[in-house]
Amino acid sequence: MYTSPDMRWCCCEHVFEKSCQPRLMGIVNVTPDSFSDGGAFFSTETAVQQALSLASQGADILDIGGESTRPGSLSVAEDEEIRRVIPVIREVRKHSPQAISVDTTKAQVARKALEAGAWIINDISGLAFDAEMVAVARDFKAGVIINHIQGTPQTMQHNPVYTDVVQEVFEFFERRIHQLIDSGISAESICLDPGIGFGKTAAHNLSLLRAIPHFRKLGRPVLVGHSRKRFLKQLTGREVNEREYGTLGVSLALAQLGVDFLRIHDVAAHRDSLLAYGAVALNIDPERPPQQE
Repeated sequence: MYTSPDMRWCCCEHVFEKSCQPRLMGIVNVTPDSFSDGGAFFSTETAVQQALSLASQGADILDIGGESTRPGSLSVAEDEEIRRVIPVIREVRKHSPQAISVDTTKAQVARKALEAGAWIINDISGLAFDAEMVAVARDFKAGVIINHIQGTPQTMQHNPVYTDVVQEVFEFFERRIHQLIDSGISAESICLDPGIGFGKTAAHNLSLLRAIPHFRKLGRPVLVGHSRKRFLKQLTGREVNEREYGTLGVSLALAQLGVDFLRIHDVAAHRDSLLAYGAVALNIDPERPPQQE
């Protein structure tokens, strides 16, 4: 095990200390084909506006990505992904002190993003698709999010099968943490993501969500990205643009289970829901919000 007593997460020069409530990662998709927002923030200008809006709503991290990883999505060329995300990161960094993560599997995209002001690499492959990614993370002392995926975005939902999904994901995390530490990455730089929807059925996803306390036994913070995903349709019957209430329900359950970070689209609704939950369930006296005019 790799237990850090306070479960701190070191991302370049920034440190996230353990919190009694989940911190929020706001999603900014600089893509024309996102499953959730249909390219609404594809231009640099709209993406920057969205990122700054999420920061003002209370996002602790702004997760900026230029390649859709929805089931069946096609890969984007490296130079195109750089063209999409780097101007956004540079502009957001000029106007916001918030942590920025780059959602990519490509080492050169990650390198340029870190040079532009990002602190975190959010890699759905667990830093495995690109052989140079580990060196980039190590050289910059970046925070890294180790996601579990079965297959690739093109194949991951073609009949995913596990004998015991919780144990297999747990063992993957154990192996990958060992490998990254052996490659010179600090254990305190690592955050774990069980990969909801990345090669999992709805039943697999629910098993993983219920197992968050088990994954935290590895001694690293746990992040979950469940926002608006397909398993919520099987739970609620709702299409993607009607899944925010289902997303919030899962988020509050994850808060009870001790999750450290939530990767979500609707930051304002999550901030308010978690403040209210904390006041009742955890006896946290929130700061008085500003009066509305």
